[in-house]
Amino acid sequence: MGVKTKIISLVARLTKRQIAHESRRALQHQAETFQTLIRKGKETCFGRDHHFEDITSPKDFAKLVPIRDYEDLKPYIEQIIAGEDDVLWPGKPIYFAKTSGTTSGVKYIPITRDSIHNHIGIARKALFNMVSTLKLNNLFDGKFIFLSGSPVLDEKGEVPTGRLSGIVNHWIPSWLRSNQMPGYETNCIEDWEIKVDKIARETQHEDMRIISGIPPWVQMYYQRLLDLSGKPDIKSLFPNLQLFVYGGVQFEPYRSQLEKLTGGVIHSMETYPASEGFIAFQDQKEPDSGLLLQCHAGIFYEFIPTDEIHEEEPTRLTLDEIEIGKDYALIMSTNAGLWAYSIGDTIEFISKDPYRINVTGRVKHFISAFGEHVIAKEVEEALKIAVTQHPCLITEFTVAPQVNPGPSEKPYHEWWIEFGEPPQNPEGFATTLNQAMIDQNVYYQDLIDGKILQPLIVRYLPPDSFKRYMLSIGKLGGQNKVPRLSNDRVIADALGNLEKPTRNES
Repeated sequence: MGVKTKIISLVARLTKRQIAHESRRALQHQAETFQTLIRKGKETCFGRDHHFEDITSPKDFAKLVPIRDYEDLKPYIEQIIAGEDDVLWPGKPIYFAKTSGTTSGVKYIPITRDSIHNHIGIARKALFNMVSTLKLNNLFDGKFIFLSGSPVLDEKGEVPTGRLSGIVNHWIPSWLRSNQMPGYETNCIEDWEIKVDKIARETQHEDMRIISGIPPWVQMYYQRLLDLSGKPDIKSLFPNLQLFVYGGVQFEPYRSQLEKLTGGVIHSMETYPASEGFIAFQDQKEPDSGLLLQCHAGIFYEFIPTDEIHEEEPTRLTLDEIEIGKDYALIMSTNAGLWAYSIGDTIEFISKDPYRINVTGRVKHFISAFGEHVIAKEVEEALKIAVTQHPCLITEFTVAPQVNPGPSEKPYHEWWIEFGEPPQNPEGFATTLNQAMIDQNVYYQDLIDGKILQPLIVRYLPPDSFKRYMLSIGKLGGQNKVPRLSNDRVIADALGNLEKPTRNES
């Protein structure tokens, strides 16, 4: 064991202990974070507008600071862009993380000198913790890749601006730079298809140990590697590959396809980073163990029961008030200057000791065309059950309501699925999928039993359909993701227009 490996092993063990120590003090850390945020927030324009001098508790905060989304925050962002100081947080942001919004267009999320260290520090903690947990002592003896956005930054109001993944590329420590793939010039390529091809060519002969990225784009990278190399699977190409790091979407729908491409199972680690802050990460070996909520990371959390999210004055709970197994909209106040900010995600707690969560979906991503309020967690669980009973490989999928079917036909939920390998019994697959939805959602069951809806219909899409759809809307690659479900037919109709799918058959 070399000196570098010995040092990393020691740091990894110490990090694991630190994480355990912090997780036992989650409520204390949240109380301290709240007080720090309010104290610093008093010095800002936002703090003066919302009377931070009168806030001594989360209850005061809830009375004086309403829940807001990006549109509500935008006037303050525009003040920062105009050059003003001390708007949302003391001083000016050191970056804007640029993200795509559905109603707001491009969003500019501030990153400050205080918040950047949480993005970087928690990523480092997550990785070192897994090194210790899985005893991956030689993980850094080879190369690693993070399929990310371009590190080239623009400026918005004299603030460096780019995708979060591109910003983070500037903070990779010097001792890891020589291990990082691909090269800088390749990483700067904007066209995703060209970039993936170049990355595959650069990395196919390297000793890859860690691969990180969202599952649908890792699939594309793996397939390109296999096309170039002629190898049967990724393990044959990278025999020392030890860890797959992912986040942003649920892994389960992609698991079988990725394992086939990989040539078996390798260790994986789920993370929950966002432009607004690094929220949680998998700290246990088991892939279904949940994500450890980061309570000592410059973020104060509030939780709104999802059935109240659209109310004018919803219930706002703090960490000590949550219940296990209940869905909540996640609200964040951060040391980047976000205040009572709805990140748009829904989560559930699976443990209080320590506080571990699962991401269950998006506030805006649901189907309730008939009052059923189907959420992402339900469609993903249903698909998992169907795949278990009818083995197949899924590349990508989305679900939408069909409110206006043909004459004398009842409405239905339409599942658009691109298979790597379709099930041998398509009708059985669709029946199992429908029953799994009935078992999870009582409102969906009532609509089926009452013959208001007919059973769901599966549309089998040709290869590369989702890739072509994302390309058509200019969102192929990076951290862009296809919504799991929509309450309208924008995505479904676009997919249908690409090429006529088949119905419940391969």
